[in-house]
Amino acid sequence: MGLIHYENDFSSLIKDKAVVDFYATWCGPCKMFGPVFEDASKENDFNFIKLDVDKYSDIAREYGIMSIPTIILFENGKEVKRFTGFMNKEEFVKFLK
Repeated sequence: MGLIHYENDFSSLIKDKAVVDFYATWCGPCKMFGPVFEDASKENDFNFIKLDVDKYSDIAREYGIMSIPTIILFENGKEVKRFTGFMNKEEFVKFLK
């Protein structure tokens, strides 16, 4: 599926398997994690969604995002796990399994 920069219809994007990176453009750890997230999006066949918490604070609030980056893995529209903070590629690959 590849990398998607969220703009609308969040529920349809997470209805199957998806991973969401809740980030902000001014966040240092988010900038460090960005390339890890983008690389992984090329190696997997489900949605990788980047969601800017400053633009879409309503969705961030709905999912209780208090710190960034927060990464949430969804399956069938339901959250199955989350991680807050920076992950290197090896850690992120394990998180996705």
